[in-house]
Order: sequence, then structure tokens, then C-alpha cells
Amino acid sequence: MSDVLPADLTGLPEGLTARPLTLDDADAAAELLAAAEAVDDTGEHEDAGDLTEWWDRELVDLPRDGRAVVDESGRLLAWATSISPRGGRDALRIWAEGRVHPAERGRGIGRALLAWQVCRGTEQHAAFAPPGLPGRLVASAYPAMDSAARLFERAGFTAERWYHSMERDLADVPEVRPAPGVELVPFTWDRDDEVRRAHNASFTAHHGSTERDEVAWRSWFTGQRAFRPDLSVLALVDGAVAGYVLGYVYEADTRATGVQTVHLGQIGVLPPARGKGVATATIAASLRAAADAGCGRAALDVDSENSTGALALYERAGFRTARTRTAWAFAVPPVAG
Repeated sequence: MSDVLPADLTGLPEGLTARPLTLDDADAAAELLAAAEAVDDTGEHEDAGDLTEWWDRELVDLPRDGRAVVDESGRLLAWATSISPRGGRDALRIWAEGRVHPAERGRGIGRALLAWQVCRGTEQHAAFAPPGLPGRLVASAYPAMDSAARLFERAGFTAERWYHSMERDLADVPEVRPAPGVELVPFTWDRDDEVRRAHNASFTAHHGSTERDEVAWRSWFTGQRAFRPDLSVLALVDGAVAGYVLGYVYEADTRATGVQTVHLGQIGVLPPARGKGVATATIAASLRAAADAGCGRAALDVDSENSTGALALYERAGFRTARTRTAWAFAVPPVAG
């Protein structure tokens, strides 16, 4: 990890300063997110532990990749991060995230933070992308976040993709009907790397997909504290993983909503096994396990333009769209070899 850098964010209102984000900011940042959720309506709930886990990953250099905006008393008014997963097939995608407290919006703080994110994201692309691979700085906005969408557009971002956040009640789950020749089994740690390789193979043609090595896989997926192996299901064909559903339960989400929800974070089927009911059976088995474990709801996100027909599959499984978020992207040209 690098030494803490001096603040390089400019254009803030008088009396406000920027400094590197630290793990000690997690509590205040989580409180800010809770205040923002009342107006932004993202449906997402993160506590200080979630933010700490996200910011303290091996692939994140928080002093470089995060900025905090504070007033003269040191109170946190806004924060932003620029995080690179260090991989990509068609482009290196870098996630720009953050929030300005609702009471402080309209003062130019978001504009200054976004300008810093573009600068930092461009630096990350130059550092991590192989020659010839373009970059895409990606930020999200939900329907209630009109001001954020206008900010992205003025900064040169374009609306790139739309993702449906889907939910279904678990009071009545579908019957589990394994496809012929398919064995459904719970996730076990001895198959973790096999699932990783199946995931990479399943998403080679998926928009924005990234090849996950062992460090990235555990960092972003199965190494999360919210990951629930007991709610995750593998579909085996001839003893090998041909499909999978990985489930997560977030404590902050349960506290905020009063409903324990299983989030189906990764769902995939190897191309040779598609069209045979593998995904339907694996999802049904995961829903059954979640209902038996006391979950009252299931949720997942899906690209509205998913080329495998996932949206229709999830609708047949009883999921309905609760919100749709827009992914905005800023194009960064390839670095010459």
C-alpha cells in the first residue's frame, strides 16, 4: 500500500477541504449513506462493516483510491472512491462510487468529486490496463437520482446499460426439479476454484465481464462476510460444475428492511449445459434453501440486455423488477504499447 497522499481534489466550496479516505471514515460514511437513501431510493443498505470490507480489499489502495470532503469541524459531508478490479475483456472498467449528504447538495461538491474520479480512474487505467485495452469509468444512478444523472452527462459520461433489481417473496418457492443428468449439491470450499473457473467460462461473452483470478475471486465474491455457502447451489454434470448460484445475506440490509433477503449474486451455466433447465433447477434449489433458512425474500440484479435470456428466466422463476439503475460510462482511450 502507498503512503498517504496530499489531497488533490479541487473546486470545493469555501470552508470545505478534501483528504484521503481512511477506514476510520467508515462509520460516518455509512451514516451519510443512510441519510442519502431516504431521497435516493437505491434499495441498498451498507453499514460500516460493509464499507470497511469493500475498502480494505487487497486490490484497493484507499489513500489513492478514495477521497473524503469535510467541513472546518472535520464532519464528513461527502466521499468518493475509484476502484479498479484489475481486469477486463473488452475494457478495463473502473467503478466510481460515492455520495454527497442530501443537505449539502447543489454546492458543487459532487462535481468536484466526479472530476477527481475521472482523473484517478484515468490514472488507474494507465497503470493497470494492457496496451490496446480501452477504459470505461462506470457510475450508477437510480431513477430518484436525477441530479446525479445530469452531473454524469455534463461530465462526458453516457448512459451505457440498464440493470433491473429484481425481487420475489419466498413464502411460495418453486418446486426443485433437477434436469436429467444433473446433480444439485450445496457449495463446498473444495470446489471454490472450480466454481471460479466455471464463472470465467460462463461469462466470456457477457457485457463488462472480467476474468477473475484467485485473488479477485475471493476478494469480490466468496471471501465476503455476507457469502452464504449453505444458500449457494452447484449443478454437477458428470461430477463437474456446470452451473452455480451463489447466495449472500447482508446484515445491514436485514436491519434496514426487517426482512432477511438472500441476494443471488452470481448465477451462471457453462455454454454446453444451457437450454436444458440447469439454471431453473439451480435457482429453485437456492430459493428452497433460503426459505428453509428463514429468509423471507430473494433478490438479484440482471442486465436488461443480457444475451442469454436471463431476464425472462428470472421472471419465470417469480422475480419482478423493483428498481432499474442506469450505468453511466466515461470512455478512456487505450494506452499505446
